[in-house]
Amino acid sequence: MSNSVPGVWTAPDGTTADRISAQARRRRTFAVISHPDAGKSTLTEALVLHARVITEAGAIHGKAGRRSTVSDWMEMEKARGISITSTALQFPYRAPDGSECVINLLDTPGHADFSEDTYRVLTAVDCAVMLIDAAKGLEPQTLKLFQVCKHRGIPIITVVNKWDRPGRHALELMDEIQARIGLRPTPLTWPVGIAGDFKGVLDRRTGMFIRFTRTAGGATAAPEEHLTPERAHEAAGIDWDTAVEESELLEADGADYDPETFLGGTATPVLFTSAALNFGVNQLLDVLVQLAPPPSGQVDIDGNRRSPEAPFSAFVFKVQAGMDSAHRDRIAYARVCSGTFQRGDVLTHAATGKPFVTKYAQSVFGQQRTTLDSAWPGDVIGLANAAALRPGDTLFRDVPVHYPPIPSFSPEHFAVARGKDPSKHKQFRRGIEQLSQEGVVQVLRSDRRGDQSPVLAAVGPMQFEVASHRMAAELSAPIQLEPLPYQVARAVDPEDADFVGRQPSAEVLTRSDGVMLALFSTKWRLEGFQRDHPKVVLRSLVAAGDD
Repeated sequence: MSNSVPGVWTAPDGTTADRISAQARRRRTFAVISHPDAGKSTLTEALVLHARVITEAGAIHGKAGRRSTVSDWMEMEKARGISITSTALQFPYRAPDGSECVINLLDTPGHADFSEDTYRVLTAVDCAVMLIDAAKGLEPQTLKLFQVCKHRGIPIITVVNKWDRPGRHALELMDEIQARIGLRPTPLTWPVGIAGDFKGVLDRRTGMFIRFTRTAGGATAAPEEHLTPERAHEAAGIDWDTAVEESELLEADGADYDPETFLGGTATPVLFTSAALNFGVNQLLDVLVQLAPPPSGQVDIDGNRRSPEAPFSAFVFKVQAGMDSAHRDRIAYARVCSGTFQRGDVLTHAATGKPFVTKYAQSVFGQQRTTLDSAWPGDVIGLANAAALRPGDTLFRDVPVHYPPIPSFSPEHFAVARGKDPSKHKQFRRGIEQLSQEGVVQVLRSDRRGDQSPVLAAVGPMQFEVASHRMAAELSAPIQLEPLPYQVARAVDPEDADFVGRQPSAEVLTRSDGVMLALFSTKWRLEGFQRDHPKVVLRSLVAAGDD
């Protein structure tokens, strides 16, 4: 680190704080969150398509001719048509007004069983796109993820999807958003045509009618026409007149966009789309460029904000293996928080104080990987051969920093894992350790059960399916799972562990991070134990959806 100009920080390669600041302002790092089957991965694909990074959305395969997307690359994802792991996609985008930026889009699992993975992703973004099904409105998983965003102060852009299908009235959906999550909806676009008859949108900022044209199967970007109000009336008739009347009602009710309330987390801009037809996707991209906040620095473990212009730092929010059957390496996804990254930099691993060499830094686009030479605040970098890194770890250069760890959720499902082939006990142990390090499941052990019978703990049972699939397909160590009759976990101090473990319908095991967990068969059994033994301290864990 040097100071060639007084008061201006300069990196060893000559990069000034001003240049870092300029690059940070170009970044938009966001996640798409939703309930399962709201169209999240389809929207992700449509965004990439409209940014002209790909020329056609998906390839036809999977059950019932479903498309798979660039963000859903695991075989289980393609077969089921759902996202079960988060994915990073980075691509450039130039808005119609000439604004150029770099989009870091993090696709998240929608299924509640993978809440932990989604939570990790939400620690790495500056904005969230909350996707709502036009027919179903706000659903349970959407509400839980909103609470996480609210707790972390992440501004939310709401997208009402599937407007090409029959659904609820747009005004009714706006009322539901305000009533159920307390966010003031401020629509930027308004649908022309009822749900199921999507002709286009009224751009409430310009008064223009954006008319969409279908393409075959929605595989390519939908052409748009921008019509004046006079031509809009000729083109859409009563549907246009209705949209104008409803927009005027919204204006009279004070539902116009305000940047302060959006960034302050009390209002949400709203857009209407059909991701499957690529309708309204361009408008979302432009809104992200124009309205979503750029990186503003990360708060460290002491509560101090490290500015984007400070020396390099990043935190790992995900570790993933098995992305390429030809390579057995692990990729650690790290969000750049400050400074500039150069491939080959020797960083410090805050947890151990040991050096970490970044010779194999990569840019990740779904399953595809390319060599990455540099990155800036807001970017997501893939660090290969990252066996020492865990979700929540901090990396830094020059000036030490330690970002808060990512909490593990309270598991509600438990099963003993045993290898099916005793001759593969080494592969079994390595595989279980890898799943633990990646956060696919939590791994609990005890002297009583031994290393060959660890207990897998999960937020949802589908995590067990992923663990079993990966142990067999990627790690060549098939397992069988024996469910355990526990439903509740609490952290317990070591001095009380033996006493608690001797109680009926209870067991104490140690998690991979060293935390001792007391498992109880039911919440009533836990409540009874706490009532009978008030001096024993049992601490609650973070629950999925806690705010």
